[in-house]
Amino acid sequence: MYGYFGRILHIDLTQEKFKTESFDEAFARKFLGGNGFAAKILYHGMKKAVDPFSAENLVVFAVGPVTDSPLPSTSRAYVATKSPLNGLFFDSTFGGRFAITQKRTGFEAIVISGKAASPIYLLIDESGARFKPADSLWGKLTKETFEAIQAAEGESADVVSIGPAGEKKVRYACLVHYWRGREGVSGRGGVGAVLGSKNVKAVVVKGSKKTQMADSQGIEELIVSRKEAMEKGTAGLKSLGTPVLVNMINTMGGLGVRNLQEEQSSRAAEIGGERLKELFFERNDTCFGCPIACGKTLRLPSDQGGLRWKMPEYETLFSLGSMADNWDAASMLKLNSLCDQYGLDTISMGVTISFALECFEKGYLTAGDTGGKNLRFGDAALLLELVEETGKRQGFGDVLAEGSFRLAERLGKDSANLLHCFKKVEVAGHSARALKGMSLGYATATRGGSHHDARPTLQYAGEFDRTQAQIAPSFAFRTQNFTALNDSLTQCRFASERGFGGVINENYVKMINSVTGWNFALADVERIGERIYNLERAFNCREGVSRKDDALPLRVSSQPIPDGPSKGMYTPPGEFEKMLEEYYRLRGWDSNGIPTGEKLLALDLPEAAKEISDCRLRIAD
Repeated sequence: MYGYFGRILHIDLTQEKFKTESFDEAFARKFLGGNGFAAKILYHGMKKAVDPFSAENLVVFAVGPVTDSPLPSTSRAYVATKSPLNGLFFDSTFGGRFAITQKRTGFEAIVISGKAASPIYLLIDESGARFKPADSLWGKLTKETFEAIQAAEGESADVVSIGPAGEKKVRYACLVHYWRGREGVSGRGGVGAVLGSKNVKAVVVKGSKKTQMADSQGIEELIVSRKEAMEKGTAGLKSLGTPVLVNMINTMGGLGVRNLQEEQSSRAAEIGGERLKELFFERNDTCFGCPIACGKTLRLPSDQGGLRWKMPEYETLFSLGSMADNWDAASMLKLNSLCDQYGLDTISMGVTISFALECFEKGYLTAGDTGGKNLRFGDAALLLELVEETGKRQGFGDVLAEGSFRLAERLGKDSANLLHCFKKVEVAGHSARALKGMSLGYATATRGGSHHDARPTLQYAGEFDRTQAQIAPSFAFRTQNFTALNDSLTQCRFASERGFGGVINENYVKMINSVTGWNFALADVERIGERIYNLERAFNCREGVSRKDDALPLRVSSQPIPDGPSKGMYTPPGEFEKMLEEYYRLRGWDSNGIPTGEKLLALDLPEAAKEISDCRLRIAD
């Protein structure tokens, strides 16, 4: 098959065995790759109610048909599992070179099950998997782990590893991949904790297979036709990376400050991309085969420690910066490095800390609860201390390691009113009050508080009016389907949205057909995105998700933004219910948010259609 090798590698850690499964063109046409393959494998490979930390949970690394093609920015790696944060389907992507090398092993998907008897790392090449002892690596930071494994396996090996946070099952522990000074982080959902529970320190890939393209001329024509749009759309990212968003979003009035008590600050420029570049810039960095170079290496002056690390992403500047009222630029680099080294998702880490800071401010938390610490906004040294404690699960960090939702359950006393979670997952840095589409988008997202289901980009660009509730259902529906397709291809969101379009369109039809030689029409491609998203929803409904879980935090539904350009914006309950009803209608889901059997059959998901009636019966009971 053009675009595919047609192989899936199944690894049983308990038995230290592996087997190869072949798939045909019909499977590829139906699920495409990446996200689609993982959704299919997780849905059919696990029973409901599996504990995320049990040996029965699966971790799936998957690539798509455009991976390692001439198309730009197709080195995006993809991984999925059942999340220990919320017990639902969760996936995450990361940059670097890992996906390219995985593709060159000839395995489109790597499925990891069971639990190793002692710490190991997996070495995967074209012949299968080897189980390598990792006792000497257990406890090491991610950079040390990478250096040790690459020294043993050679520079052609690509490594993604967990840090101490994953080993200790911090519920939002992440994976980190290093390539030519660029850190790629699979941040959200706790994939690192799941691998830690399986005693897997790292996954290493080596390969040299080359994917064949069906129509190289068609691919080149598509690249040329989108070159101008790509260059124009990514100019800000080339210059400043995602930190370009700090000042832009603050000017719009949607930057979370002090745990979203406010959404604008006069101090935002102190941690914006412009200021970080002015103070600390050393060089531009890029992932394999990407023309954008959104990564930047920064270096602190020697009198501030001399740390050399990647520029924090916008999400980190939001979560550990503005949300905590922290405007110390040097501390942002230190916090980013600390999270990467311990293997911590910066979003959940920062938003959980910010929640704790407001709880302390409001009296829900006391020094007796925090091991004697007085929690206060604006204290960079305190943030560094709390992050390190969380990575080690020591002191109050052991509590923070459970995430903000569980902390609220522990505290009670209306502390949940201060939460910024959707489906127990801490919210990303794109305002659910200032962007109407994101309020509904987060609420109905498979991944909850992640901005990688419904995508905010088109609202920032004005293509979907951020102030109008009536556009929110269509916005959420179309961008969620786009994300499912994009993560199945797989292509970096920055290149796809800005170069090829932020909703499914003819560019993606030509992309798929040129790579594979198929003859898809636009409706076929749209159906793939919708199919994959519905399968993710079916997975979650099997775990008990329904309308009750498609909900907003109190601050989004009841407290208007207090000041700034977006003053007065929020999503009151009556408005939200109308948005939700229309969204369910577009989706073909019933009034409880369960996909109908008819919809699942229309999307060629007969197994899910059979199981979905059980979800309705549970709600009725």
